[in-house]
Amino acid sequence: MNKIEAFIYGRVKNNYVLKDALRNIYQGFFDLLPNYESQFANPPIVLEDCFFGFHDVKPFSRDNRLLLSNRLTIPLRMPTKDDVLEVGYWSGEKYSEWQKLGETHAWNYHKGCRLQWLDETHIIYNTSEGGGLNATISSIRDSEHRLITWPIDTVSPDGKWATSFSYGRLERQMPGYGYAVSDDESFSDEYIPESTGLYLIDLQKNERQMIVSLRQLAALQPVADMADKYHFVTHTEFSPDGRYVAFLHRWYKGTFQRTRLIVCNLKTNELYVSPTTGMVSHYVWNQSNGIVAYCRMEDIDSHVYFSDPSMREWKRCGYPKLNSDGHHHFIDDDTFVVDTYPDKYRHIKLWKVNVKTDEVSLLADVKSLKQFVNPDDDHNWKCDLHPRVSADGKFVSFDSTHTGRRSLCVMMIG
Repeated sequence: MNKIEAFIYGRVKNNYVLKDALRNIYQGFFDLLPNYESQFANPPIVLEDCFFGFHDVKPFSRDNRLLLSNRLTIPLRMPTKDDVLEVGYWSGEKYSEWQKLGETHAWNYHKGCRLQWLDETHIIYNTSEGGGLNATISSIRDSEHRLITWPIDTVSPDGKWATSFSYGRLERQMPGYGYAVSDDESFSDEYIPESTGLYLIDLQKNERQMIVSLRQLAALQPVADMADKYHFVTHTEFSPDGRYVAFLHRWYKGTFQRTRLIVCNLKTNELYVSPTTGMVSHYVWNQSNGIVAYCRMEDIDSHVYFSDPSMREWKRCGYPKLNSDGHHHFIDDDTFVVDTYPDKYRHIKLWKVNVKTDEVSLLADVKSLKQFVNPDDDHNWKCDLHPRVSADGKFVSFDSTHTGRRSLCVMMIG
């Protein structure tokens, strides 16, 4: 954002209705002007009518031969409980060969069906067997499938555990992040229920235990504006060593929205609360158990690096050149990629950022077409890049609409 855009954003950022309205007017003016084509550091592979979803897990197999993917079966509209999303992987030269592994009715455009690798030969994704929400483990070698009783969000690095929460509760406050199929554990008539919260699932035993309830979270370092708000959790992620799980604790009501990042030590049950001031949007871990997050620190919104799970020590990254929200993924412990939201020309940038030096370099400048803008809260089909880096740091996968169709893309970083 330039200085004028940043000034106006700072005045309206706490009211998403006004913020979105001003954005639409502003971008609408620039729609009348000549635009420019997408630019990439290296030519991307583009797989149309496919996408992966969020930025917190890798679609690549360990050797990069296979690329997990969701494949669309419907045109651009909100999915219903009857609409199928195909689940599988791409292989072969330039990921040209599609292998379908299953189908699901539990999906959305932002996070897909939470498809991810469980180990080198098994995947896991959310499904809706029997009309309720659950998860399915599938083998990539044969037709073996195993049902998990509850939906999952993120899997631990050893593949033994998964996090879970109420997708029905999430969908109520963030339409388009839950599913057309709901669950019966949302307790949607309660602001701060004791009976739901963040769960840990033993995937081998198919057993679930609650880590912390929403009522316990509201009582943890409480602030005055938590009262009479609708609390929920989302965006969970295990640390690379599996010792910690991080998540966002949110409390919403109307246009009022507040979020903080919390890290749970799974061995001691300690909870560490971010020193942020009301806003955390996205975050990821690196291999050293550091966390980068877009958040508000000392009333300044920026990308912040926390050096350990306690989040006591921190520094801003790439600021003020990078002063807008985005989705991160680490290349190595010192370098991450991050996207932006569409600018006035409806272009999304993909940046590479060095945590130590604050060096920022552009990897892609991608056109984001107008038809993929959310027209309202009930039609949430926008497409963020959600960059995801391969384990060896050589490739980045991202979702894009620059061809006019939602597509899964792969590009060399070097």
